[in-house]
Formats: sequence, C-alpha cells, structure tokens
Amino acid sequence: GLKPVHRRVLYAMNVLGNDWNKAYKKSARVVGDVIGKYHPHGDLAVYNTIVRMAQPFSLRYMLVDGQGNFGSIDGDSAAAMRYTEIRLAKIAHELMADLEKETVDFVDNYDGTEKIPDVMPTKIPNLLVNGSSGIAVGMATNIPPHNLTEVINGCLAYIDDEDISIEGLMEHIPGPDFPTA
Repeated sequence: GLKPVHRRVLYAMNVLGNDWNKAYKKSARVVGDVIGKYHPHGDLAVYNTIVRMAQPFSLRYMLVDGQGNFGSIDGDSAAAMRYTEIRLAKIAHELMADLEKETVDFVDNYDGTEKIPDVMPTKIPNLLVNGSSGIAVGMATNIPPHNLTEVINGCLAYIDDEDISIEGLMEHIPGPDFPTA
C-alpha cells in the first residue's frame, strides 16, 4: 500500500531512530539520507512526500509527525525543508514492526551498498485506512481512506467468514472516512 518513495522515507527515518517519542530532526537531514542511500531522485520530490505524510488533511492517519509549516488545505506551500522538523508518527511504527525479525525480504538499494525492505511488515491495513491515488502503467487508482476501527472489524468479520458478502462487509465498513483538518 506504500509507493517506493514513501517506504524509503519511512525506512530511512526508522534507521535514523527518528521515533515518535524522541526529538524531531530537520526534514533536510532525512531528505539527504533518503536521496543518498535509498532513492536517488530530486530532493523536492522526497520532501513533498514527507510533507504529504505530515499533513492532517492529506492522510487519514498521518505517518509523519511534523513540526513547522507543512502547508494548508487551501494550497499554501510548506516551508522549506531547512525550516521544518519531523519524526515518525506513532502509527508509522506499526508499519515497520518486526523488521529486524526478518519478516519481509530485503533487497539491494539502487547502488547495491544498502539493503532495504521490499515491502513493510505492517500490522495495520494502511492501503485501506489511508487510501491511495495515482496513475501507473496507464491505469488510474483512487482508493478512499477508511476508519481504522471499522476496517479492523471488517477484517475480523472476513476471518470469521471468508464467504462474507460485500453487504456483510459494509455493515462493518459503512463507507470512506476522509481526513479533516
């Protein structure tokens, strides 16, 4: 449920020890690590990814806890990366729980000097709770976000009855739950 750049940003923050219960780090520091080790693309593309994960109006459950100006729902831009600070949001740790226990495969980074997780061993259904949108290989995707409790209740209902109907699932997950600021 994460695009490669999102996965690489979160992993870089995890490696840095940029945890929810520790001090914030400059966004520029994280961007530098991501570009240098995991994602050799423009710094602005990586920073915009961080900004989006820190905006309460962009994700239903923010994955990055930001300090500073991360823009507004009205289209105001975020401050430059040298002025903002970030750390992982508490829920983001659930996306990477048990990485050290070899729960997922690791692959080489772009130059073969580092290993990065191919996917995250998430404990939460991030694709369903935060949704996703974009275009790839000529196909558009637009999955709306949903309430975490409702999604988990739907998952439990599916575990109890693998033949549950769509209507049965909708008793647990009645509809999208869009973020509000």
